[in-house]
Amino acid sequence: MSEPPASLKDAAWLREGALARLLQVLDRDGEDARVVGGAVRNALLGEPIAEFDVATTAVPQEVIRRVAAAGFKPVPTGIEHGTITVVIESRPFEVTTLREDVETFGRHANVRFGRDWRADAERRDFTMNALSVTSDGVVHDYVGGIADLEARRVKFIGDPAKRIIEDYLRILRFFRFHAAYGRGLPDAVGLAACIAARAGLERLSRERVRMELLKLLLARHATPALAAMAESGLLVPVLGGVPDLAGFENMAKVEAAAGVQADAVQRIGALGVRIAEDAERLWQRLRLSNVEHDRLASMAEAWWRISPGKDKDARALLYRLGPERFVDRVLLAWARSPATAHDAVWRALTDLSERWAAPVFPLKAADFIKRGVPQGPALGATLHEAEEAWIAADFPADAAAISAIADAAVAEVRPM
Repeated sequence: MSEPPASLKDAAWLREGALARLLQVLDRDGEDARVVGGAVRNALLGEPIAEFDVATTAVPQEVIRRVAAAGFKPVPTGIEHGTITVVIESRPFEVTTLREDVETFGRHANVRFGRDWRADAERRDFTMNALSVTSDGVVHDYVGGIADLEARRVKFIGDPAKRIIEDYLRILRFFRFHAAYGRGLPDAVGLAACIAARAGLERLSRERVRMELLKLLLARHATPALAAMAESGLLVPVLGGVPDLAGFENMAKVEAAAGVQADAVQRIGALGVRIAEDAERLWQRLRLSNVEHDRLASMAEAWWRISPGKDKDARALLYRLGPERFVDRVLLAWARSPATAHDAVWRALTDLSERWAAPVFPLKAADFIKRGVPQGPALGATLHEAEEAWIAADFPADAAAISAIADAAVAEVRPM
């Protein structure tokens, strides 16, 4: 990452497009509007920008009036906290009125609307997230965010303990932003505050912890950030078990070597799943979706039996699992094997689903009914026997071989 410039005067998104039109509507007639937060941070670092958030001195009802008059669609997604989602040409922008905390109760604060940009910046979490930019490209920094960007330092605004008590999720966000944007060791003062407040993690909803952790696992420098969490006694409480940091690091390496896009489920599997009980624990502890749980449970099942170079066995496994779960399990086995991330044989095994499409089982119930198998349990057992024999024979396609498999299955099951 290059050093951040002093301004964003050359940013095209400030001069043209939907965002520029929105700023023109809000930044006039006695009211101010700026782009704030992550978009400014990422623009200064030359990182991709996922979304644009806008802050304004206009109160929510005035925001609604102005954007509706301009032909945009206002959606009051968080109007009690001053947030309106403005939809322009199917693209959403969050617009929030400047705020000041009056009282703070954990994540839930009593706020009042304000017009003080400094006060609004000082209520945010980290210095690099408190930057704002006006439509002319001038970046406003009230808390030292530019210096911290230059140092690649994730630093709490003001008293870290106070920032954390406002929302204990900021403990995880501290490590997630360090993994994404930091360099070297985490800020010592911030780290100490996170350790002191670690009991607060238990107060968080499991859904919020899940969302933050999965983002952290995909960050550029996730491995050292997770190591810092583990050393600080913060990772075991989140996972509910001992992390496999070496397996996680190797998973990131084999993903890259295999040309596979980084995947949060694969990475949490490498970090915390060795047996089926691990998948169950993480499912409950992190409120994972059923799909995420099923993938982890599949990864846990006999991953240690996978080895490259056995094409017949690999095709059978791919047929049974399907492409996604096959790649999940192979990558986990590779990450925990003695092989390097550049092992060509493991790479070939990972790529099998791109080179070989599993065929459809060619026999149907009617094929066995014609052979005298009655409908009911015997028919299901015969179909299963035939499919297992077909897989064991490495998926033959010629009619004679398939017919022989059917006859053998009928003979095997009929005595039942």
